[in-house]
Amino acid sequence: MRRIPVYFVPGLGANSLIFEFIKLPEDEFECIYLEWELPQEKDSITDYAMRMAKKIHHEHPVLIGVSLGGLMVQEMMKFLEPEKVIIISSAKSNKEYPRLFKFAKYTKIYKLVPTTLLIKMGALAKFPIFGRKINERLRLYKRYLGVKETRFWRWAIEQIMLWNRNEPDDRVIHIHGIKDEVFPAKRIKNFIPIDDGTHVMLIIRHKWLTEHLPKIIKDENGKLN
Repeated sequence: MRRIPVYFVPGLGANSLIFEFIKLPEDEFECIYLEWELPQEKDSITDYAMRMAKKIHHEHPVLIGVSLGGLMVQEMMKFLEPEKVIIISSAKSNKEYPRLFKFAKYTKIYKLVPTTLLIKMGALAKFPIFGRKINERLRLYKRYLGVKETRFWRWAIEQIMLWNRNEPDDRVIHIHGIKDEVFPAKRIKNFIPIDDGTHVMLIIRHKWLTEHLPKIIKDENGKLN
């Protein structure tokens, strides 16, 4: 029996370890994990997505993207014929962005984000001066940080801000946490809700995803039975 090819794209600057707790049945699914690479000069998100699409070696794959990876798999759809596209903790169009993103876009304040500090945050996990919860978040941040070059971070943040998809593609299946603090659920339409799910629910609600992703992938309409 042919296994279903499933390609995973991680979130902003993360590596594929972010998916380590998502376990799909190996006899049914072939999981392939894509990693971020440095963009070329003057790359748009569509340019980048075209190169990412060339890494897909199966016909009609399932694409799963988290956060920025969710935006990326939607751009990759322009160059592929995927069986399904599933986004997690992401947005289907810029109309689902929070107001803060729109403010940042028009004021260009996002250009002031200290990317070097973001990259070095993982080093703070070595210091015992923070509370247990903060220490745990820093430890996870350090573990899943995949790209450490500031050039990538500046490029990626700008692509998020400037993403020009104005209308959602009805083919996209959207899984989203009710308590997502980056993309508030009140601005999201037509999604599969996860109670208590935050923007990092890929980790904290991985049991739900492991249980339900196979059903969503295999269902003709991408629904839960």
